[in-house]
Amino acid sequence: MRLYRSLASVTAAAALVLFTPYDAVPHPRVAGGESREPTPFGATCRTSVEGSHVVAHCHNPYVDIDRVRLHIECDRWWDLDTDSAPVDAEPAMTVRLTGRCWMEVRSAWVSHQNRGS
Repeated sequence: MRLYRSLASVTAAAALVLFTPYDAVPHPRVAGGESREPTPFGATCRTSVEGSHVVAHCHNPYVDIDRVRLHIECDRWWDLDTDSAPVDAEPAMTVRLTGRCWMEVRSAWVSHQNRGS
């Protein structure tokens, strides 16, 4: 008899948890009203290589300033790799970054740094 009572209470508790509407259960809130979604950030960059010259065009469609730099790795061991000076791509702005190697380019990429608004 005692087993049926304990089994009945466990069954009732499980049914209560399983059939309670999602909105009725309290959920943790984010402190300070902050959103969990990250703010969109980052300029979109197109990089082109022609011979030993590299050109990157970066357009920033977002509100935060994106500080961009062009990095070039040269193919020959004696050719110096280069990093451009940082350039601020402000909101709705397109910037042009250039660089070169003496001979062939092995790879080129753009780095981004969030400067905030």
